[in-house]
Parts: sequence; structure tokens; C-alpha cells
Amino acid sequence: MLKTIVLVIAENQFRDEEYQIPKDAFERAGFKTITASTTTNIAIGKLGMEVKPDITVDKIDTNTIDALVYVGGGGSEQYFEDELAHRLAREMVDKDKVLAAICIAPVILANAGVLTGKTCTVFPDGAPTLKENGANYTGNLIETDGKIITGNGPEAAEGFANPIINCLNEQP
Repeated sequence: MLKTIVLVIAENQFRDEEYQIPKDAFERAGFKTITASTTTNIAIGKLGMEVKPDITVDKIDTNTIDALVYVGGGGSEQYFEDELAHRLAREMVDKDKVLAAICIAPVILANAGVLTGKTCTVFPDGAPTLKENGANYTGNLIETDGKIITGNGPEAAEGFANPIINCLNEQP
């Protein structure tokens, strides 16, 4: 059965390369990708990329997907205090599924309470929030703790997809 990865982007100011590079890697590896945002109107990346989301975030069903990836960029701040984004993150962890976030987006996971005691990374501006929420922040490019994968910014985009792909390939 084809495994499905949902990438959540902000309506504006998501990081283009943090979206496109992992998405391309997922598709090359044979996974189905779905892009979600708060609207299905065209989303605009920080570098000008235009993406038409497939679904809205409220249509994400954690029972039917294998991985949830929060894409970074300044716009991802719209999800920092978003209860739906937090609930989806908690559901993925509760169901022992892959949960990932890159750049500043790990703040979403920290605020959802799923990084407590986890080794993770984030764009440096988000480090205080991760620490306040009990995470073991390293500052490394990419961290994997079980099925939670975090990357610290655009430089991590190239390698960020690999641990996600590996986790999914290890699952039945």
C-alpha cells in the first residue's frame, strides 16, 4: 500500500526549499504527498514559490496518513498556538506515526507537548520555546528521536527527508 505524507505549509512565507526539496525526495522514494494549509488558495513562499494546497489542515485524517511534516519559514508562526495543529501532532505521536518539522516549525511540536524529553533541533530563534517545553535541544542540523524528526532550517532541507523516508520504510 502506498504510504502518504502530508506537508503542512503556511498561507504565506513558508520556506520554499524546506517544502520542495523534501517533497521531491518523498515522491522519488515512491510516497504519495499531500499539501495542506489553512486554505486551498495559492500559498506564497518566502522566495516567491506558488503552491496550491490539496486540502485544508482541518481535513487531515491521521488514521489515513503515515507521516505529518510541518514546513518552516516565518509564516509557520500561524500554527504556533493553533490547537488543531497541536492535536494533529499529538495524534501522530499517539498512533506511533512519523511526525516531522523543520526550521522554526518544531515550535509547533513543542507547544503541542510532544517534544518533552525528546532530542530535537530548531531554527535558533525557537530554541528557548523548545527548552521551556522540556525538549533536549541540540542545535544540530537534523535530529531523529524515535519517529520524531526535526531540522533546523533551510540548510537542513536536503537531508531532512532521509530520516523520514527511512522511518517510513521501516514501518510495515
